[in-house]
Amino acid sequence: MISMVCPTLDANDVFITCISRVRDPALKARLTAITDDVTTASMDYVDKARNNRLHEVVRQAVIGDVTTAEMEKVYTQRMAGKKSPGRAAYDEIFNSSAKCLLCAQRKVDTLDHHLPKAHYPVLAVTPANLLPACASCNKAKLASIPTTADEAALHPYFDCIENERWLLGQVVPGTPAVVKFRVEIPEIWTQQLANRVELYFAALSLGDLYSAEAAEELSSIRHQLKGIHAGEGIQGVRDELLARYESASVARLNGWRAATYQSFAESDWFCDGGFAEE
Repeated sequence: MISMVCPTLDANDVFITCISRVRDPALKARLTAITDDVTTASMDYVDKARNNRLHEVVRQAVIGDVTTAEMEKVYTQRMAGKKSPGRAAYDEIFNSSAKCLLCAQRKVDTLDHHLPKAHYPVLAVTPANLLPACASCNKAKLASIPTTADEAALHPYFDCIENERWLLGQVVPGTPAVVKFRVEIPEIWTQQLANRVELYFAALSLGDLYSAEAAEELSSIRHQLKGIHAGEGIQGVRDELLARYESASVARLNGWRAATYQSFAESDWFCDGGFAEE
């Protein structure tokens, strides 16, 4: 996960902008009438998100006289639409990260509603509820609804899991070698955080994604490692891999690349020629 500062866009301003071109007078009046509801709900959302209490947010099918379907259209037609009045706010959030905040690997394709708009329509255009994400992660957590704090999905704007190392890999000898990834819970974490990270890792199938990336990484360095092994042996290969691990871990401590290179360096089989199997 990539942690980021929450968007500074004001939820009230975004909502007012989104509904500014509504032509139907009756619909415009009903949407305008719930402006305070949107503002209050957005403030409550941020307050609860800071303390991992989003499971306490009450689901509402109707806000004032506005239905879920109508609020969903405020997002799809009046914010996400290419020529919609709220598109500038959409683009600002979308462009805030080149990589998906959830998997930290694939490119951003869309904005993910952390609490799904189908169940929390009042938050449909709340900036703090919108995350730059890839299509795969967006689909994997579609309509995910937390019922307890332990089940709450990690929130890139309000959670940080990068201060301690938790992503580890292990080389599985074979033709070719495979890296299997796992979550290793730091001792200082609470059980609640541990549960949430394990749920996050499993729900997004990050182990499979990172194993595929590690396989491609191995393919790209195999030729170089053969040359090092021929001239410097097992220790030369290990030194190269450790140097790559150190560099990768500085860039992202819990990135798949750092975990991959450490697992490569720790495997005697891999360092002594296992990397050449293909």
